[in-house]
Amino acid sequence: MIIRPPTNWLRMLFIWDGSVLKTIVPQLLIILAISVVAVVTGGHVLGAKIPLDTVPFPLVGVSLAIFLAFRNNAAYARYVEARQIWGRILIAARALTSQVVNYLPRDGDGFERKLFVQRLIAFVYALTHQLRHTDPSADLARYLSEEERKELGSMHYIPVALLDRIRLMLARAGRKRGEGEPLLWLLDNQVSELAAAVGGCERISNTPIPFAYGVLVHRTVYLYCFMLPFGLVADLGMATPLVCVFVAYTLFALEAIAQEISEPFGTDPNCLALNAMTRNIERSLLEQCGEEVPDQLEPCERYNIS
Repeated sequence: MIIRPPTNWLRMLFIWDGSVLKTIVPQLLIILAISVVAVVTGGHVLGAKIPLDTVPFPLVGVSLAIFLAFRNNAAYARYVEARQIWGRILIAARALTSQVVNYLPRDGDGFERKLFVQRLIAFVYALTHQLRHTDPSADLARYLSEEERKELGSMHYIPVALLDRIRLMLARAGRKRGEGEPLLWLLDNQVSELAAAVGGCERISNTPIPFAYGVLVHRTVYLYCFMLPFGLVADLGMATPLVCVFVAYTLFALEAIAQEISEPFGTDPNCLALNAMTRNIERSLLEQCGEEVPDQLEPCERYNIS
């Protein structure tokens, strides 16, 4: 995700990073070439006049607007839900850490508070890597022992395995202190909230927008833009390339934005900044336990801290 300082209206017109313009430049060049051909030939192809005028384009445009609106609304709903789930992960992790700090015995009484926090932070990193299909070894090595990493290495759902280990630690500590079921239920509710968040993320990651909708929108946008120059050339003349490229930019950009945000856990510029959110959770939990807090992730070159 692109994190950038506030910009004024003039700079916003020329921003390159974070926009989808770089991904649709080839398509716009194709539309420009087709528009120039339409102007040069007067709307003729192989000597035959293509019988198009401006009448059908508003009708097709209405249908296209409906398709694009549905696709973008569905994509944005997935993006918002993913962000809300990660907000709940932050809240549940903080609440669980606070409860452990205040309700459970310290290390000398048999509960390894530091190991608990390390496993909880490792859970967050493991979830990030699972959603992005990347190798979690480097991040897990900072918080888990080599033996535990080997045990987890053969598992397919490392975040779930870490939650199971956290739950076992809490159950043993609660019973040892003799607080009984009320304290265990209190702690288990937060672990269950984290488990529900894992399931929510997996649902979004494993259930994309139905492929047929994407194909329909994609085909309609391209056919509309390819035919548009031949429908406008008789009325617009030399202005046809400018108008067609502008219309194509709007339609291609909307489709590209929907494609990016429909996969909110990806690494595209407009996906969620999981690296920054994970580091924020890490810093918060360590601070609650009085441990040394790592530096906050700052926007690096081009303001990208995905």
